[in-house]
Amino acid sequence: MDQSFLLMLSNLLHLHNHLDPTSALLSDAHSPTSTSSSSTSSSLLTSSSDAQWRSSYGLSYPVFTTVVDKLKPYIAQSNLSLPSDYAVAMVLSRLTHGLSSKTLASRYSLEPYLISKITNMVTRLLATKLYPEFIKIPVSRRRLHETTQAFEELTSLPNMCGAIDSSPVKLHRLPSDYNPSTYRSRYGYPAVQLQVVADHKKIFWDVCVKGPGGIDDAAHLRDSLLYNRLTSGDVVWDKVINVRGHHVRPFIVGDWCYPLLSFLLTPFTWDRTGSPAQNEFDAALMKGRTVVEEAIGLLKGRWKILQDLNVGLNHAPQTIVACCVLHNLCQIAREPEPELWKEPEESGPPPRVVESEKSLYYIGDNLRHALADDLYQRLSR
Repeated sequence: MDQSFLLMLSNLLHLHNHLDPTSALLSDAHSPTSTSSSSTSSSLLTSSSDAQWRSSYGLSYPVFTTVVDKLKPYIAQSNLSLPSDYAVAMVLSRLTHGLSSKTLASRYSLEPYLISKITNMVTRLLATKLYPEFIKIPVSRRRLHETTQAFEELTSLPNMCGAIDSSPVKLHRLPSDYNPSTYRSRYGYPAVQLQVVADHKKIFWDVCVKGPGGIDDAAHLRDSLLYNRLTSGDVVWDKVINVRGHHVRPFIVGDWCYPLLSFLLTPFTWDRTGSPAQNEFDAALMKGRTVVEEAIGLLKGRWKILQDLNVGLNHAPQTIVACCVLHNLCQIAREPEPELWKEPEESGPPPRVVESEKSLYYIGDNLRHALADDLYQRLSR
């Protein structure tokens, strides 16, 4: 084992010890025989409790090992002379605590370029290799039935399969050659826009990061792959119910900043000034929306780097998506939920109806009225 690798390994051990001081350091870290990732893991990684692992890395040891095992084949193919568990541990500690590469470099005698290289590699793998496995549109009959049934229990609205929302992810610094007004979010800081759809378990089944912080929710949706798939009929949801003579397919719900469409229902009004039936529908819809608001709050609460994203703008989307993949892993494993990150209440005018959406709008409007009247009649019995 060359001396540069030994020095790198020693520095990473000091990094781990600082973040989780109760962990035992690897006794033979400087031994030339300690070359395997598995032997490193057995003596270091099993020495801490799950609570300590969550404090250091945002997730428990079993979930950590799942991430390592799934990324190990890809990390092994890289030219990085570093065990997979240490590469993943370093990146998770950075995502959890929001530490910058320069901060880590100054604290642990590591070169900033090395930290950035490892971060970029691991987040890219999470955002590409693990995304298809852990972020999936619910198209199977079993999952679709489970999701719509759970939302109906929560809202009394049938065939709801998700809730959509957007959140600006604050950028620590915007490159000087970028237009600040384009990236200025509705809260006044530079950001990139995150769009997610969540199910009743606060698990994301679609994630999109395509727009700067200054883009509105409707425009970001229309530029997303999800929108293209739903408008083109690429996503087929077979579960169809009849409500007052209308065929209602599974739909998602959003707030008044989103367009009303056949597959996306929004409130009648933003201030509950509609008819009694409309107000009941709006209240039910907003109950469904709480899952996605809480999911975003958990995402930013667990991965604090998203509160002030300190990576290069080119790597911002993959870092955000990687955190969404890790969020789903934690939700699937039923990890304890951290304190929610709170954002100010948003406001804004409803989006205009574009020509290409008129037929989808009229279908959505008819469905919304039918669901509102049906709900009001059931509640009035």
